Amino acid sequence: MNVAVTGATGRMGRTVLEVARERGIDVAFAVNRNGDGQHVEGVPVQPASEFEALLTAERPDAVVDFTGPESAVEYARACAETGVPLVTGTTGFSEADIAALEEAATETPILVGANFSRGVQALLDAVESAVTDLPEYDVELMETHHNGKRDAPSGTAKILLDRIEEAREGESDRVHGREGEAPRDEDEIGVHARRAGDITGEHEVLLAGNHESLELTHRAGSRSVFAEGALDAAAWLREQSADYYRFETIASQL
Repeated sequence: MNVAVTGATGRMGRTVLEVARERGIDVAFAVNRNGDGQHVEGVPVQPASEFEALLTAERPDAVVDFTGPESAVEYARACAETGVPLVTGTTGFSEADIAALEEAATETPILVGANFSRGVQALLDAVESAVTDLPEYDVELMETHHNGKRDAPSGTAKILLDRIEEAREGESDRVHGREGEAPRDEDEIGVHARRAGDITGEHEVLLAGNHESLELTHRAGSRSVFAEGALDAAAWLREQSADYYRFETIASQL
């Protein structure tokens, strides 16, 4: 397999290139918004403006993207034009962004993952089971990431919230932090986002009631966890037909 990597000088782009090198995966090319000829893991980084031309010339098996919503959508459109599959771990998409990705997916396989960790997939299942078994318990969610993360709450936190609401068979009032007089409503879910230092990613779901509490927590010790999952997803996606895929629905197939 050979891949193209976007956002090559960012935190995740660098990690994807590092893991690809360790796994013996060829890198067709790497781009960054301000590509200036620097090298990451021995791969020259080229300007993002040349992305579509590079796709046409190099024809990678898949593109792995960890950038921002606007950039990811543009990369997806270019992939649709050239028929190259795209795996993106970008988060913070708007409804319009998702619609654009789904449109691109009519021409080429597009896979979106808020979190490519296998452990997080297990956490999702565990949280759904716990909420189903403890329907009357209060639920609070807290996530912590590095101080450079742009969106809050995290994409993973939003998926966890969706799973909790599905288990409860209805939408809940998502209360983001509390201030002043803020008594807890019966059906609300407290959501708390922290940004500090270089923390890779932590998600904790607290259920409490009946004089007891249950905490379900996942901590990522390295970004390589996400890079490994994204590259596994790329290997899977290159064999698929054009469609819109989500990592949490196909993770068990990898």
